[in-house]
Amino acid sequence: MKLDILLGLQWGDEGKGKIVDVLSPEYEVIARFQGGPNAGHSLEFNGIKHVLHTIPSGIFHPECMNIVGNGVVIDPVIFKKEIDALSKLGVDAHKNLHLSRKAHLILPTHRLLDAASEASKGTSKIGSTLKGIGPTYMDKTGRNGLRVGDIMRPDFMERYRFLVQKHEEMLAHYQFNYDLSELEPAFFEGIEHLRGFKHIDSEHILNHQLKAGKKVLAEGAQGSLLDIDFGSYPFVTSSNTISAGACTGLGVAPGRIGEVLGIFKAYCTRVGSGPFPTELENETGEKIRQIGREYGATTGRPRRCGWLDLPALKYSILINGVTQLIMTKADVLSGFETVKVCTSYLVDGVETDEFPFDIDPRYVQPVFTDLPGWNEDLTGIRSLDQFPESLKAYIRYIEQALEVPVTIVSVGPDREQTIRLR
Repeated sequence: MKLDILLGLQWGDEGKGKIVDVLSPEYEVIARFQGGPNAGHSLEFNGIKHVLHTIPSGIFHPECMNIVGNGVVIDPVIFKKEIDALSKLGVDAHKNLHLSRKAHLILPTHRLLDAASEASKGTSKIGSTLKGIGPTYMDKTGRNGLRVGDIMRPDFMERYRFLVQKHEEMLAHYQFNYDLSELEPAFFEGIEHLRGFKHIDSEHILNHQLKAGKKVLAEGAQGSLLDIDFGSYPFVTSSNTISAGACTGLGVAPGRIGEVLGIFKAYCTRVGSGPFPTELENETGEKIRQIGREYGATTGRPRRCGWLDLPALKYSILINGVTQLIMTKADVLSGFETVKVCTSYLVDGVETDEFPFDIDPRYVQPVFTDLPGWNEDLTGIRSLDQFPESLKAYIRYIEQALEVPVTIVSVGPDREQTIRLR
């Protein structure tokens, strides 16, 4: 059996959580492979909206094994809050949630370092969520980090204090004021809570599941254009968000990869700093933001909005090996007489449809094509034959340009507002 991967193709917030939730009944295992509580996967069903940050989006399906892989970083404080919120909805995550022993822990001092580093940048801030993600991955690559498996060791406190001392020395350099004593009680409460979950060697479990013929879906966080290597650096996250990250973040070999499901919005959004070629800093952008409720699920920050960017999508498809496309928020564009699509860039005056090294607006200008919009309310639609003709044409245009089929279209936040095209 092959492992399927679901990931975002833009700058995050594409609707990954909802789609994983919709697809979960088709899979026996859902596994997160990177990122941490900087993710915000929103799920809506039965009149309830729930946001997951660390826990896989298959958690509402008790028959699914949910795994937090080795590539994920876990904040024990936020993790406990997530579990408590699930409990209020009658979900006992202890039954089907498993944590990789090799997943790294976010310490309170990681969050302090994140805040201190971002504050020191002044006007050059990268737009960090301030969740301690970057400093945790830095400790991971620097071979200093603490992992889930370490919390069961008798010398855990000694290891913790050693790492905290290192962080305090770094914080002194920033001349950053903080009170660690206010943060540690909740952290250690979270650590104790983590000890009550199933800790596994996820690479062994996942490969055993695949060998046994079980269907496994790897769930990505953030978006491909935020990848540490291939995103719009330095305005990126600290992990590999692309399909290759599933191999390193779960311990699954490349030959085990099956379908790669790429999610994109019918338009583009971005949270925080960084270049955004198709951004609409006008009434149209604000209209999309209001209709689409474009505010960060993790930070609450307003998302920047713009037209669909085909060169960026082609790039994401290329580096991920995408086999199927899923378009979300088609309903948000209802009411626009004309829908624009970026088909190429002018880079230093030369037209190209390839994603360049630098997408700084000083050097890159988008080239747009106008397509007919649609006025119909899509939120009640449940089949392809109910789509307005201009929306069908929009989808066909995208498929022809990207040479990958669109297999699912979302027309609202609820599970039921998800239409399979093939």
